[in-house]
Amino acid sequence: MVNELAVYAANSNNTKGRVHQDDGAAYRNQYQRDRDRIIHSSAFRRLEYKTQVFVNHEGDMFRTRLTHSIEVAQIGRTIARALNVNEDLTEAICLAHDLGHTPFGHAGQDALNACMRDYGGFEHNLQSIRIVDQLEKRYASFPGLNLTFETREGILKHCSRINAQTLGELGARFINNERPGVEAQIANIADEIAYNNHDIDDGLRAGLLEIDDLRSCEIFSSHYDSVIKKWPDLSDSRLRHEIIRRMINFLVSDLITTSEEMINSVRPIDIDEVRKCGVTLIKMSDATDVMHKELKKYLRINLYQHERVQTMANRAKETVGLLFDAYMNNPSLLTNETQHNISRNKDSDDKNAVTRIIADYIAGMTDRFAFSEAERISGAV
Repeated sequence: MVNELAVYAANSNNTKGRVHQDDGAAYRNQYQRDRDRIIHSSAFRRLEYKTQVFVNHEGDMFRTRLTHSIEVAQIGRTIARALNVNEDLTEAICLAHDLGHTPFGHAGQDALNACMRDYGGFEHNLQSIRIVDQLEKRYASFPGLNLTFETREGILKHCSRINAQTLGELGARFINNERPGVEAQIANIADEIAYNNHDIDDGLRAGLLEIDDLRSCEIFSSHYDSVIKKWPDLSDSRLRHEIIRRMINFLVSDLITTSEEMINSVRPIDIDEVRKCGVTLIKMSDATDVMHKELKKYLRINLYQHERVQTMANRAKETVGLLFDAYMNNPSLLTNETQHNISRNKDSDDKNAVTRIIADYIAGMTDRFAFSEAERISGAV
């Protein structure tokens, strides 16, 4: 038996709707339809070959943006179900949250943002919205995926005031200092829990992190001790997985308990009160948050800034810069479809429209395609 949703949950029967008129489906609610459109999108499929921490071709066992997104959705659904809010909406947001990522992860984003500095910049969160609103071309009646307001609200995790002013109702909360719905808040923190713990797994597997060194972090050390006490002779692989599994369970359980307390203290009567209440309702306890941030800091210093990761990041930045300069100077290097889009926008009032098309093209690349394109272009020069 399915429990009735909490009053403060998003309800697909009361959605703020879609930008374009869209007929309903007989057997799926609005948020299920959003999820399915995301899963069938080209941008979602390409996440299979986009960097999480390690560039895609470095090994078959490391996570990609696709596997990360699936893991975020699993954590998000667990939290949503425990809090009796909309699981379908939470899943849709989690699956879509990284659609706008460039090849090579954050290194690629930083490089593309630098290239676009004089043309409006580049930010993967805004790019995710651009993809679902405009760039996906799958439907005869409208551009993009035409997702519901609530799903788009959750995808747009952060936004500058300047950019928010261009997004109408979607950007209003960044101007008015409001929060998104509970489901969006869940997706945001599920992302953090997933990448912290799973990046540890990949870092240990790659030999860039060591279990003994990670024991300097309180949350890792406490679960290490409990696992070793029960199973003193575990192999490294099983030890790693058991510790990470327990850390995720600890963080999610703490989050659910603390969030329930927050919700009970505020007592919002609907999703609009969640947005206007002035506080984040989905959060960890203060003590757990301190441990979680300690772990994040450790990973930033010892994994993300590791020489091997940085070497590949530098190569990635050079690749993105090379592609951008080459396409700007010689658009004939682009695909016929992209050249056609540029031709249609040359007379646009938006002086940055052509450059944005080039950025869209680069951002949509997978790691391997970006490298092969750079090699092709370098050989043609």
